[in-house]
Amino acid sequence: MNPIRNIHPEAKIGKNVKIGAFVTIEKDVVIGDNTEISPNAVIMNGTRMGENCKVFPGAIVGSIPQDLKYKGERTFLEIGNNVTIREYCTINIGTTANWKTVIEDNCLIMAYCHIAHDCIIHERCVLANNVTLAGHIEVGQRTTLGGLTAVHQFVRIGDNVMVGGGSLVRKDIPPYIKAAREPLSYAGVNSIGLRRKGFSDDQIHNIQDIYRLLYQKGHNTSQALEVIQSTLSETPERENILGFIKDTSRGIIRGYRHMNGGKVSPRIKVNGNRNESLLS
Repeated sequence: MNPIRNIHPEAKIGKNVKIGAFVTIEKDVVIGDNTEISPNAVIMNGTRMGENCKVFPGAIVGSIPQDLKYKGERTFLEIGNNVTIREYCTINIGTTANWKTVIEDNCLIMAYCHIAHDCIIHERCVLANNVTLAGHIEVGQRTTLGGLTAVHQFVRIGDNVMVGGGSLVRKDIPPYIKAAREPLSYAGVNSIGLRRKGFSDDQIHNIQDIYRLLYQKGHNTSQALEVIQSTLSETPERENILGFIKDTSRGIIRGYRHMNGGKVSPRIKVNGNRNESLLS
């Protein structure tokens, strides 16, 4: 028995694409070679999907924005190669603000995630279960968002960031760090993740030096940027961090504070010796 499917004859389907039962693929859709669409998934108008992607059961890909300003304009969802979209995700096309939502190559979008209109998810990101992105959010490459994380519209998250599960992200998160606690705060450099991604010890130490000045020495942001520029050598990582912070419109997350409002000391004593902060 042939499976029941609803595939528009004008949809552009690549070679060796597997399409399960009860799948709907609308007219204005392009799907690349060797992609797999599992049963009960829906691929809607404006979707452009690359090669070797996997869409799991119940996902709704390319639905119209949940934005009252959207009036039916022809906008798009661009999905790169080797992207996995797990069960019951919802991903919207763009609005006239950017005309498209983008998910770049090699991303993993776990079950029940929502990606709203005009978001940009750069390559090799992981969005764990139930992550929710409002509109106009940008997530840097190789960044991981823990499960149940919710991100406010227009927030930017830098490259190689780790956000703890259950976080509420209201401010921008600079590159290379861990973010956790409530309110969301700097929780150290993402050193383990950086090593896994090929960063050298020297690169990681340079990043740690930058964030000590930014978050642990008592400077405000403007003062910290001046000190970083005047005292630390120019590196690609330094320029990425400085450029990100200078371009922020919402402000960046703050350093961690104790429950009584006091800042974490930049250094702590262990067995009578002064050591680097545990946040380094």
